[in-house]
Amino acid sequence: MTNVTSQAAAAQDALRDIKPPVAIPNVWLYVWCGLAAVVIAAVAIGLIVYFALRKKQIVAPPVIPPHVRAKQKLEEAMGLIAQPKPFCTLVSDTLRYYLEERFTFRAPERTTEEFLHELQATERLLPDQKETLGEFLKQCDLVKFARYEPREPELRGLHDSALRLVEETEPAPAPVLPDDATRNTQHASA
Repeated sequence: MTNVTSQAAAAQDALRDIKPPVAIPNVWLYVWCGLAAVVIAAVAIGLIVYFALRKKQIVAPPVIPPHVRAKQKLEEAMGLIAQPKPFCTLVSDTLRYYLEERFTFRAPERTTEEFLHELQATERLLPDQKETLGEFLKQCDLVKFARYEPREPELRGLHDSALRLVEETEPAPAPVLPDDATRNTQHASA
């Protein structure tokens, strides 16, 4: 038995055979796979963002010019003609905001006296327009602050005065240019 045991022990201590070589993975394969995954992810995210923004494209409403907005507000004010104070407040504020947008006056933030003083120093309005505007604002202030109750014809006169000032100061419409077809026929006939 000792012999069998010693042979078994000897077999364990004996040299073992060489193991086969270990395959070293190609590093470049991992680099290219990683880059491909990043590119695919970037394209996928880009497409998702593109289609999400395309769906949510909000068309900005067209900008309404100050004179058009002022005319709309003055038309709304006619619904308040039976109530002098709210009517005069709306008409006066409409005209002040119009002048601020159109001529960059600081009209809404100033008292009538401050605004009229600033108005005298500018050349943006004609002298008769300045005078009309001054009278208009003073009449509105009487109604708003001094409890003056004008009758409907006076209120209509204030409204007409404000509307006339807006119409006199609105920008001139852009000249209409003929389209290419019209221009070509004009040149051909000349």
